Amino acid sequence: MTYKTILVHVDFGPQCKERINVAIDTARAFDAHLVGVHALSAEPVPSYLHTEGGVELRQAYDRARKALTKEGEELFRSTVDKAGYAKSEFRASEDDAVDAVALNARYADLVVAGQQKDNEASGVDAGFVPRMLLSVGRPVLMVPYVGVFRAPQKRVLVAWNGSREATRAVTDALPLLTRASQVDVIVFNPTRQTHGDVPGADIALYLARHNVNARVTQEQARDIDVGNLLLSRAADLDSDLIVMGAYGHSRVAELVLGGVTRTLLESMTVPVLMSH
Repeated sequence: MTYKTILVHVDFGPQCKERINVAIDTARAFDAHLVGVHALSAEPVPSYLHTEGGVELRQAYDRARKALTKEGEELFRSTVDKAGYAKSEFRASEDDAVDAVALNARYADLVVAGQQKDNEASGVDAGFVPRMLLSVGRPVLMVPYVGVFRAPQKRVLVAWNGSREATRAVTDALPLLTRASQVDVIVFNPTRQTHGDVPGADIALYLARHNVNARVTQEQARDIDVGNLLLSRAADLDSDLIVMGAYGHSRVAELVLGGVTRTLLESMTVPVLMSH
């Protein structure tokens, strides 16, 4: 298993260039094709733009959107050119960002996206990342909005709880895990029902069969929530990547995320590969 097509979401947030660089590094490591997709959240068009007197305003609105697309394309192409990576292409969509990324992700192995910051003018709304995570059907490498990061990462921390989501995340991360020099697996609140007779043993064997030599430890998270404990352990181990399942579901009128997923999306300090 490897990554042969990598998609990076392009908006006009301040950390977008760093996100593109992480995507370029990852693509280079796997000799993958890189696709930059520029897509913003759809904004409701005011009713007056549909009237006869609103034609000019509508044209101005469309010109503004095209200018943002051009800005995104220039950022993507200049960053790729500076890095000297030729296997790339740029795509732009007028669809809502979640729909555009989900559509293009169907033909990619990995999606690279950016952590969102409150009140950040990036062109996507506050619900973009969680809705995208739950809809793309692909692993998503989330890049923090603060810091400089490079890939592929060498010291990986895996959050393991035996769930379907965690299983997908570990499998999706195998191309990165096999390249890592250090892999730590933390089994949180282990029980025989969810982890087998020896909690952590089976996941260690699974990884070993894929030539991943992992260190497995057990953690009880009673006095502190798992999300913050995971971030603390990542700092202790000097991890430069966290791998975990993304937990959540959509209801008719709301999006509900799991507590650990929400904590990591809000407070990540290193890139996080999530799968749902």
